Amino acid sequence: MTSDQPATDRDQAAREKRRVALASLAAAVLLTLLKLVVGIATNSLGVLSEAAHSALDLVAAAMTLWAVRISGQPADRTHTYGHGKFENLSALGETGLLLATCVWIVYEAVKRLVFAGEVEVDANVWAFLVVLVSILVDLSRSRALARAARKHRSQALEADALHFSTDIWSSAVVLFGLAAVAAGRQFHVPWLVRADAVAALGVAAIVIWVSLQLGRKSIDDLLDSVPGHLREEVAAVAARVLDVVAVRQVRVRRSGAEVFADVTLAVNHAATFERAHEIADEAEAAIRGAVLGADVVVHIEPVAGLAEDLLTIVRVLAARRGLGAHGVRIYEQEGKRSIELHLEVNESLRLEEAHRLATLFEEDLRARVPGLARIVSHIEPAGEATATIHTQDVSESAVRKAIREFLVERGFALHPHEVKVQRTKGELAVSFHCALAPETAITDAHELTEQLEKHLRARLPDVGRVVIHVEPTETT
Repeated sequence: MTSDQPATDRDQAAREKRRVALASLAAAVLLTLLKLVVGIATNSLGVLSEAAHSALDLVAAAMTLWAVRISGQPADRTHTYGHGKFENLSALGETGLLLATCVWIVYEAVKRLVFAGEVEVDANVWAFLVVLVSILVDLSRSRALARAARKHRSQALEADALHFSTDIWSSAVVLFGLAAVAAGRQFHVPWLVRADAVAALGVAAIVIWVSLQLGRKSIDDLLDSVPGHLREEVAAVAARVLDVVAVRQVRVRRSGAEVFADVTLAVNHAATFERAHEIADEAEAAIRGAVLGADVVVHIEPVAGLAEDLLTIVRVLAARRGLGAHGVRIYEQEGKRSIELHLEVNESLRLEEAHRLATLFEEDLRARVPGLARIVSHIEPAGEATATIHTQDVSESAVRKAIREFLVERGFALHPHEVKVQRTKGELAVSFHCALAPETAITDAHELTEQLEKHLRARLPDVGRVVIHVEPTETT
């Protein structure tokens, strides 16, 4: 996928949303005019209430068109989360308009039922026809709006779709009222004549219920309220990512069709920076898979593992202070443990600062592992200048002879090779490779090389640094 593909998809979605909103606006204009003309001609409060309802639908459709135009714009400096909230604001405005309509409908219906005398309502074929046309148009556009709302996750279109689907039921109530008026005239049942006003009250009741539902949802979205299951779903998929110790915090908010998720994950502090970054990427991908199109930000926090050995703790705490730890030895005596180790500090530091860092590390270690009897750290410089040593090659014959003596004494076949001896600062630096059986335990291999190193130092007093690389023998 190219870098401009998401923007292309967003533009196409915005065009489709505008197109369906514009079609809804055109339908609202048509229905409002038809109902107004027929309502005035027949003097039907039910039809006039539907005309007023359609007039408000016209305003609501215009608001929806405005909202989807604005919400389709990308994020900018003043709207860093995009313009999706305009859809929620439009839905809230639509709620207010619908409730205002209901006040007028209820007022007129009560006046006709209680205070006015008999009102002549002409329940002719045109009244029935306009209501039937209204039902068909509302059915068509509510389905089109619902499809577009599901496809593009548009709350403004979803609100319109719900609104116009309830218009079908309210129109059916008006149709019932007209039928009752016609039956009352035909069969001389006076109380049926008032069914038109009762039908208007039915319309108002339906619209009030729908308005309250839309209003509550709009307010929830504007106040960043989200369903509890959405947060739980995000937390669950993040927790399933490999090497995530715990999900510390999940915050989810909606802005129109978009969902934004901020997640804090606890990861073992022994994990490398590269692995921590991979975990964040995997969590983001998993959350986007569960919540389509979500904008996800993952924050990683290092924590101690559930079952972490002392050696790992020492190295992690040293790394936090910018120190390197090696040559760690853990001594156990009478149920108490002591630690000796080498601490690598930056070669540019003065003794005072290096000692301060070592002291802070030891305090961290005692706090993390209470009960340590003793901590002894050997401070040594680390850096390119310290690691660079000028050497001079010397004959390796004496070293080879000492190695052969060791092998004869122990009866081993180590196959020593690539033996190199260098003189530096008045001592010998020895390095070579040796091969052991592939199934040899690493602890046994290490012990054997330590014994060989001691043997070399005993035979050759001027030997300083010894590096022995062990490798498995080649099998055929």
